[in-house]
Amino acid sequence: MKNNDNTKKTDEEVTTMKENGSDENSSGRGIPGPTNPMVTPLLTDLYQFTMAYTYWKAGKHAERAVFDLYFRKNPFGGEYTIFAGLEECIRLISNYKLSEEDIDFIRSCLHVPCEDGFFEYLRGIDCSDVEVYAIPEGSVVFPKVPLMRVEGPIATLDEIKDKSLRKKVSKSTCKDFVSLVQAWLSKLQRSKSLRGVFSETNQSELSAFISYALAFPNNFLALVDTYDVIRSGIPNFCAVALALNELGYKAVGIRLDSGDLAYLSCQARKIFCCIEKEFAVSGFGKTSITASNDLNEETLDALNKQGHEVDAYGIGTYLVTCYAQAALGIVFKLVEINKQPRIKLSEDVSKVSIPCKKKIYRLYGKESYPLVDIMTGEDEPPPKVGERILCRHPFEESKRAYVVPQHVEELLRCYSAGTSGKETEPLPPLKDIRERCIQQLEKMRPDHMRRLNPTPYKVSVSGKLYDFIHFLWLNEAPVGELL
Repeated sequence: MKNNDNTKKTDEEVTTMKENGSDENSSGRGIPGPTNPMVTPLLTDLYQFTMAYTYWKAGKHAERAVFDLYFRKNPFGGEYTIFAGLEECIRLISNYKLSEEDIDFIRSCLHVPCEDGFFEYLRGIDCSDVEVYAIPEGSVVFPKVPLMRVEGPIATLDEIKDKSLRKKVSKSTCKDFVSLVQAWLSKLQRSKSLRGVFSETNQSELSAFISYALAFPNNFLALVDTYDVIRSGIPNFCAVALALNELGYKAVGIRLDSGDLAYLSCQARKIFCCIEKEFAVSGFGKTSITASNDLNEETLDALNKQGHEVDAYGIGTYLVTCYAQAALGIVFKLVEINKQPRIKLSEDVSKVSIPCKKKIYRLYGKESYPLVDIMTGEDEPPPKVGERILCRHPFEESKRAYVVPQHVEELLRCYSAGTSGKETEPLPPLKDIRERCIQQLEKMRPDHMRRLNPTPYKVSVSGKLYDFIHFLWLNEAPVGELL
């Protein structure tokens, strides 16, 4: 990649860059480090390192995954957003390296002792095999459309290789923790007190829970809303928690991050109490329930008025940011692992992800205004000027339209090629980003830009991608049982 700064730097600027770890030659890839000294490999959640240990522990840390970075809702009640900050991301990725001080700090923060091999693995990470595809900075962007696609090595939780877990109260070993979990899941499905509540669960989610429990048996807290809270998340959690209990460990609890938090917490508590009574598992009815999902004072007040069984709250966004627009709800979701598409399901449709590696196009009409952004599968042919294409809402069947584009713009461009050898885009200087932003705003239809009651801009998927999303959705979602 080319250096985006074509001007000569003063000695003072070069010295400052080196002091901040921003020496142009430090990465060996010709990209200076981040301009903000706060942007370091430690600018992340501790959760990311606990998950990294889980991947490493499962022996899957080198497998190839694809993530999309996007947002779900435009800020300030508007209908558009301006994409900025790409350069800082590329600078961080190009110079990513954990220092010994960083690794010592991570070691001190993890709640359980981790094997030394894991920290040796962290020492070797430099992101040299990470590919980044992004929409150019200064572009007008819209919800659900990936701003960045990141490809690189990660562990998959679909298969569990490390299947043994040592009993806490003795020197014996459980030879097959997975079988123990499956046995408990079968017991729960045949339970008299829970009959009709638990049936088929999502096995990919169960594998993820097992893998996490194997890595952190004393700190097992599961996010249970990936597919379906009642039909899949809670029964899968309970099966793993009961297996841990049989070996002398105690699960921490569950986290609810979407849906009706009051209702779901009450249902979860009822299930926990039934299990404690039927299977004589002391204290299981008091299993901790944590709630999150952009909580604020109004949400807490509403929960208290409705009645709930929440024990703890995860409050972050509204605690550290301004209330008027607390933050842009950016999410980073897995969409493919080992060339196998992945989807995140939720009772809240706005949280359902769009699976697989995708291409994104902006289609323009006769008056040169953008009409729609359309996502297609990577292997689909691109839209062609003058040829009619079906554009579908990702989740609402009745929302669809044909478009005959007069101009087609592909949005994602390669900014970090990893080891692929692909040609990369140069990072433009700030004045070029500003000019692009002005030009982009001028291209938009005025009713999308107005402050009062703006017209929503259409974001769609191709007919083929729509069919695949809903096939995968039905295939992954657990099936209920009526008695």
